[in-house]
Amino acid sequence: MSPKKVVIVGAGPGGLAAAMQLAHAGCDVTILEQKQVVGGRTSAIERDGFRFDCGPTFFLYPRVLSEIFSSVGFELAEEVPMQRLDPQYRITFGGGGQLDCTPNLETMEAQIAQLNPKDVGAFERYLSDNRIKLEKFRPILESPFNTIWDLLRPSVLAALPNLHPTRSLGQELQRYFSDPRLVIAFGFQAKYLGMSPFKCPSLFSILSFLEYEYGVWHPIGGCSRVSEKMADLAQSLGVRLRLAEPVHSVDIVEGRLVAVESDQRRYEADAFVVNADFADWITRTVPDHLRTRWKNDRIENKKFSCSTFMLYLGIEGLYQDLPHHNIHISRDYEKNLTEIEKTHVLGDAPSFYVQNAGVTDPSLAPPGCSTLYVLVPVTHQHENVDWKIESDRYRELVLDRMSQIGLSDVRQRIRFEHRITPADWQRDYCIYRGATFNLAHHLSQMLHLRPKNRFDELDGLYLVGGGTHPGSGLPVIYESSRITTRLLLEDLGMRS
Repeated sequence: MSPKKVVIVGAGPGGLAAAMQLAHAGCDVTILEQKQVVGGRTSAIERDGFRFDCGPTFFLYPRVLSEIFSSVGFELAEEVPMQRLDPQYRITFGGGGQLDCTPNLETMEAQIAQLNPKDVGAFERYLSDNRIKLEKFRPILESPFNTIWDLLRPSVLAALPNLHPTRSLGQELQRYFSDPRLVIAFGFQAKYLGMSPFKCPSLFSILSFLEYEYGVWHPIGGCSRVSEKMADLAQSLGVRLRLAEPVHSVDIVEGRLVAVESDQRRYEADAFVVNADFADWITRTVPDHLRTRWKNDRIENKKFSCSTFMLYLGIEGLYQDLPHHNIHISRDYEKNLTEIEKTHVLGDAPSFYVQNAGVTDPSLAPPGCSTLYVLVPVTHQHENVDWKIESDRYRELVLDRMSQIGLSDVRQRIRFEHRITPADWQRDYCIYRGATFNLAHHLSQMLHLRPKNRFDELDGLYLVGGGTHPGSGLPVIYESSRITTRLLLEDLGMRS
């Protein structure tokens, strides 16, 4: 009997993880990737001897990917060397104060005491409570949600006392910390989901917990090395990888996806996995009249995450005293969040993030140089902001702001520069509205209310990535690949 054929659209982390698992299970797998490199948003930008992660730079909760590697015969730690960071990152507050965040309980408590003695002990209580919370929610994050009735599973009902649906992440953290700076220090991780901590559901207090409990890691060569290694291993398992081959149309017969077409050829298969940005791909590729729930106008009215303004700077020398990860919080953080999510304007005092990876990994730059990766959360594509006009001005504003963490001479040291705006995310990376973290993670857009792993509007179509359940963030995207491959193999009558 011939092996079942599966075509995967997109070589992002979810698509690569799915390819490894499906090939190991015995499927004939082909990946079609529109760009000339693998990884999608988790790819590398390489120029003039400098190497940058395009998107994610934090590698968190390696348990999920480690289990995927083990399930197909490899060891993550052997294939991708990583270093655990301590401090995990430095947070500086525009209103004054600083934290070098570390998993060392005693050191962390001493720093918290300097910020606000009233909050001593809250960190340990936060960790203890969220250790229990993660164990309650893990079965939910690791299982598909196909209908509203899945909310009645025993695992869901057991987690309900920890859910608090009317409480935001910010409100949850205020139960532990009286100092607003500490609320932000344990809540800014909502930006991994592209959301404000004051709108993000309280269950996501586990995000910061994951950092302290399981570490913030740096894969040598960057997070993009993980994607590149996964592509190599997938091919060693028999996967065919077609780069620079975007899918431009689909063939649907009686409600079933039977083929996709690129400029090169037509690909028929028993099943298809889409790792592209869901909202962008579905609205461009599948005719609107063939969809019922996820029609164009309904997608248009959904809530989408923020976007990011990016600078990738190759610089002369190295900032020795700056940690690997640095987060600067705007003096008026809530105003900054309002500008991003509500008024959709570019403020003059944004929060920002700088990665100074050279202090950990000199392989990312030529001798005598290093890299700075700069990310500024901004509104997704909106009529209020024209990036053709704003891009240069905003670049200057961001470089000025970097002086607040000691980078006042960065202009003179730039030897290479690359820039990505929300308009670039939309045009060059095919991300709907340039919303780099996909559909926002409101409770009304989670679980069975998110596009399903087994897409319920077309037979034979499955989804992986941040646009489906469980959501955004690398560990969760890897988990989506496990959920989706189990469903797909079950439908094909194969063992996972």
